[in-house]
Amino acid sequence: MALRERFETPGKMRTWSFGLMAIGVLALILGYIFIGADHGGGEHGGHEVPGSHIFWGTLMYNAEFFLLITNAAMFFICATTLAMGGWQMAFRRVSEAISTLVPIFGVITFVILMVVLFGTHIYHWNSEEAASDPILKGKLGFLNPTFYVIWTTLTIGLWSLLGWRMRKLSAEADAGHMNNEKGASFIWRNTVSASLFIVWFALTVGSTVPWLWNMSIDAHWYSTMYSWYTFASTFVAGMALIAIWVIYLKNKGYLEIVNEEHLHDIGKFMFAFSIFWTYLWFAQYMLIWYSNQPEETVYFWHRVKGPYKGIFFLNLIINFICPLLILMRRGSKRNYTLMTFMAVLILFGHWMDFYQMIIGSISPTHVTWGDYWWFDFGIMGLFVGIMIFGVSRALASKPLVAKHHPFLKESIIHHT
Repeated sequence: MALRERFETPGKMRTWSFGLMAIGVLALILGYIFIGADHGGGEHGGHEVPGSHIFWGTLMYNAEFFLLITNAAMFFICATTLAMGGWQMAFRRVSEAISTLVPIFGVITFVILMVVLFGTHIYHWNSEEAASDPILKGKLGFLNPTFYVIWTTLTIGLWSLLGWRMRKLSAEADAGHMNNEKGASFIWRNTVSASLFIVWFALTVGSTVPWLWNMSIDAHWYSTMYSWYTFASTFVAGMALIAIWVIYLKNKGYLEIVNEEHLHDIGKFMFAFSIFWTYLWFAQYMLIWYSNQPEETVYFWHRVKGPYKGIFFLNLIINFICPLLILMRRGSKRNYTLMTFMAVLILFGHWMDFYQMIIGSISPTHVTWGDYWWFDFGIMGLFVGIMIFGVSRALASKPLVAKHHPFLKESIIHHT
């Protein structure tokens, strides 16, 4: 069977990517003029929330969301590599192409976080008043600008470096046939590199980074489940992103060896981690309610009883009820239309989840979507445009299938 090895970026795709980026840049400029330089909007701790906080907070949650879901694609590669899961080889180059955005989104996120840290008062622990606050004073070993900058730099830098290492190793499978000795060496080096990425991923996404970047906005509040919650949200969204690109390429006549079995397994990941996210969503809330500690309810009060109530429960409907009812059936996970619909819905749902996680803490008494929805969706369009351009360019840069990978046959004959 002759394979279409090279992806050619359609002109319409370039047009869409440039159009979305242009809309995003326009929204960024207008947002800075009408929001970023404004000192109104909402209340936070009894004080008026500057418009600059809403402006930078919106950039912050968008940048973090898109960085983490593209990094989730590399996590998926490394996790399946350690599991010797050869089934994903048929579409591995899609995951690799998505992960090439990590350095780009990483730089954007780093710049935004540095402005948030040093140019705003979003992080209350980074203020003069923090020194006289006994709770914040006890957290200064972790919540301080020096640690924040160093750990953020290491986090994004090693995500980018270790991901690049995995993609470089993958390119060796295009060079030519591997004998047993060469194949064993290739698999071993992939396993070692994947192990390094997984360890670093666990130390960052699985623990410290969500605490440092997001949970510390509410520096008096904490949750031991917050990082797991963030991981579940971004991983299921990352799998949905992979599904969209796989289905798109299949519809365009590429990825001939990808079949319903592969799509079914991607759908199982989307279903399973939607349930896992819901477990964490409920458990984080339930443990605080059950322990009956009023000081811990501050995070949930305005989300469950206040202005974010609608978004909070709509979040549950989109990210749990819909996947449960639609993706539970075997046939749904093999249907291109339903899988595309659910993938887009899951991506939107978890983007909205990041909105309520971050903006809900920056402006707890005022839902900014009511006034500035155009800015939120415009910035989302900017990141989506960059993603379409970057992923399509990466797909076109190398063969769509690693023909000489030792596990390719396993993927071709894969059956669930």
